Amino acid sequence: MSEEVNEETQEAQEAQATPATQETKAEREAAADAALDPNAFVSGLMHELSRVVVGQKYMIERLLIGMLTNGHVLLEGVPGLAKTLTVKSLASCIDLDFARIQFTPDLLPADLIGTMIFNQATRDFEPRMGPVLTNILLADEINRAPAKVQSALLESMQERQVTIGDTTYPLPRPFLVLATQNPIEQEGTYPLPEAQVDRFMLMIRVGYPTRAEERLIMDLVTDADPVTLRPVTTPEQILAAQRAVRKVHLADELKDYIVDIICATRDPREFGLPQLERFIEFGASPRATIFLNMASRAHAFIRGRDSVYPEDIKAIAYDVLRHRVALTYEAEAEEQTSESVIETILETIEVP
Repeated sequence: MSEEVNEETQEAQEAQATPATQETKAEREAAADAALDPNAFVSGLMHELSRVVVGQKYMIERLLIGMLTNGHVLLEGVPGLAKTLTVKSLASCIDLDFARIQFTPDLLPADLIGTMIFNQATRDFEPRMGPVLTNILLADEINRAPAKVQSALLESMQERQVTIGDTTYPLPRPFLVLATQNPIEQEGTYPLPEAQVDRFMLMIRVGYPTRAEERLIMDLVTDADPVTLRPVTTPEQILAAQRAVRKVHLADELKDYIVDIICATRDPREFGLPQLERFIEFGASPRATIFLNMASRAHAFIRGRDSVYPEDIKAIAYDVLRHRVALTYEAEAEEQTSESVIETILETIEVP
């Protein structure tokens, strides 16, 4: 999957480097890993973001999980819930390059990845890079653009590279696509096909703030001076945190538990859930198994633990699976949702 391709590309690049360069890179990574304090790393980001974003702790944590696992995130919610603000603020707190592109029906793939332009001075074609060459890309209202533009994101999301003309360009590290879509407006939209939705590690449903939070938002925006966020971490620390997440311990019993959850979405009868057979059209792909493994490690890391608990898996399972479990017409007729199906599976599968 995307993580495996990433590692293969990185290993090929490192194989071409000189031994001295490899040793220096290993030393730098070891020093960054030793200097990383997980608790300070997470609390620093959360505190700085709270100066601008009120509430939405759930969304912020899931964005951090996506960043720590190198996974892309799809945000779904009505306008005005601080989705764009949160993404932009996160980039400001990490001192990363940030680009935002508004997806519209007239957008072209070249507007996203770039194209070749003719330079009259040199009498030659030169690449003009698009906004995808960044660390954090906000694809605002991704379902407003046609399929050609949506598919232009596939190579960058999967391979972490873009091809312009005959040349392939690697994307900066870290690279994260955060896309938003509006669930209530269907006119003039192009729903993402299943193959592209599956590229997103997490799908987050963003809800309304509480009454107290909304009062605080009103005061913050109308009465206080604008807040300027400062970087509290570096890209090197992000990469060190990503390596630390991969080292979080996940017991074999919990790995089997993850596989059972995913397999139950495909063959519910085998796991004692025959009532779900008529509700599930098709279950989650193997990519869901990989992502649930990675996301549960990051969920434990954010809470300052070096091992995964079953609660971590249950907490993140909804975000990993809700866009991967396709329901039948019968399920919609009986007002069943992907969340209710996932909840039934988690309640039935025995926790080790």
